[in-house]
Amino acid sequence: MQIETIATRPIDGQKPGTSGLRKRVSVFMEPHFLENYVQAVWQGIGGAKGATLVLGGDGRYFNDRAAQVVLRMAAAEGVTKVIVGQNAILSTPAASHLIRSRKATGGIILSASHNPGGPEGDFGLKYNGSNGGPAPESVTEKIFAATKTISEYRILSAHDVDLSAIGTHRMGEMEVEVVDPVTDYAMLMESLFDFDAIAKMFAGGFTMVFDAMHAVTGPYAKAIFEDRLGAAPGSVLNAVPLPDFGGGHPDPNPIWAKDLMDRMMGPHAPDFGAASDGDGDRNMILGRGIYVTPSDSLAALAANATLAPAYKGGLKGLARSMPTSGAVDRVAEKLGLDCYETPTGWKFFGNLLDAGRITICGEESAGTSSDHVREKDGLWAVLLWLNILAEKKQPVAELMADHWKSYGRNYYTRHDYEEVETAIADAMVDEIRGRLDDLPGSAAGPLTVEAADEFAYHDPVDGSVAEQQGLRFQLSGGGRVVIRLSGTGTVGATVRVYLERLETDPAKLDADPQEALAPIIEAAEALTGLKARTGRTGPDVIT
Repeated sequence: MQIETIATRPIDGQKPGTSGLRKRVSVFMEPHFLENYVQAVWQGIGGAKGATLVLGGDGRYFNDRAAQVVLRMAAAEGVTKVIVGQNAILSTPAASHLIRSRKATGGIILSASHNPGGPEGDFGLKYNGSNGGPAPESVTEKIFAATKTISEYRILSAHDVDLSAIGTHRMGEMEVEVVDPVTDYAMLMESLFDFDAIAKMFAGGFTMVFDAMHAVTGPYAKAIFEDRLGAAPGSVLNAVPLPDFGGGHPDPNPIWAKDLMDRMMGPHAPDFGAASDGDGDRNMILGRGIYVTPSDSLAALAANATLAPAYKGGLKGLARSMPTSGAVDRVAEKLGLDCYETPTGWKFFGNLLDAGRITICGEESAGTSSDHVREKDGLWAVLLWLNILAEKKQPVAELMADHWKSYGRNYYTRHDYEEVETAIADAMVDEIRGRLDDLPGSAAGPLTVEAADEFAYHDPVDGSVAEQQGLRFQLSGGGRVVIRLSGTGTVGATVRVYLERLETDPAKLDADPQEALAPIIEAAEALTGLKARTGRTGPDVIT
């Protein structure tokens, strides 16, 4: 075995987004692309010699080959040890937990989360720090800078490690420990929740379905829900992880999990339904006849979290991303807790969690979690829901009806315009940004703009500032519109339009959200002109 030094040159397009670097699989497979970026990661974190790293991914196409490249480059870098999930598979929250529990230097997560997989799909790589969370912007900026100056990378000439064999292996001077991807995570979940109470609920006839979407959570869900908690065999659907996610789109929302939606809205629906995404960090929650939006789910979990053993002592605080609805703010106010508003991107919750300021946090994009890890955690959210239902002994629809009576209902929806030409999307944002000061007092469809600004975040822990985090508009009648460009796509730009209105009239809490938000939707189109700009009749996805 010997270390080879390979001459290379910078490759355009290697700027990491809110969740690392995501591109088409074909791009990652181009000569030097993956290797350049991995070498830039080593440089961006100040070198990895002597480090202990965690490595794993969601099992999508190219995951197995990329893992071997990362291992050979880690060995060449002088990494002491890599802890890798069997077959290079680890859910993102499980990876975060391993980093924290093993006191690792950090970890490499191979995933494009909820993006499609397969040879024509997407791939991604991100670095998580020693706290188990995504690298902060101070580190990702250094990684990006390194991609623009790289001239060589180092890689060990070696045979592949057998990642199917649990145990300790060697790659040059580096130790490679292959671990079962489920065991440590399942033990963590059992320490947080009352598994006996949940199991008793299942034994009493409670039924559920969980759609793993042929993604990474299949083995975790079967081990926890069916084997440990006693859910009926077959409760976990699409449980086998596949490189192309079975041809599906592993995004847990009413559009891409339509079969689950149809089942839960049908005449013979089980009591509870849920789904998770490609790498296991997102969740979708349903009850018989009801879809719970991620914003409402965050609020309901926060309001009832103390029913679970891990949170019986009370919560330290709550946080949400700016585009997420204000439902959790109302819970925080009633509980006397601080509630922080951050930019989109889980890394912004990291400082608050590490500083002990918050216990539970979440984003409207189906991510919810607590201080047990430093990532979104789909199965954690599902288990907290099950623990709450076991204690309250009421169906999901009734629980949410009670919640809205207590706190009011934040009607909420998100309209996505996908793969918009980047130049068109940027021009729209720049044009609106240029007239923010003039918008207050002006008409927006049937409503009036009361306030308009661009969100900037001043981190209360380290004082850092994140600017240009989304355009915000407060409308007459208590409505809100937020516009931002997503950083999770790989082609063009995804324009996300978030629409919200608070309703406190008890007689108006059961309307269809799209109907309740019709004036807000009309106002948003008047503000953006998105249909005319894109030539489309409406959004590609409504959630």
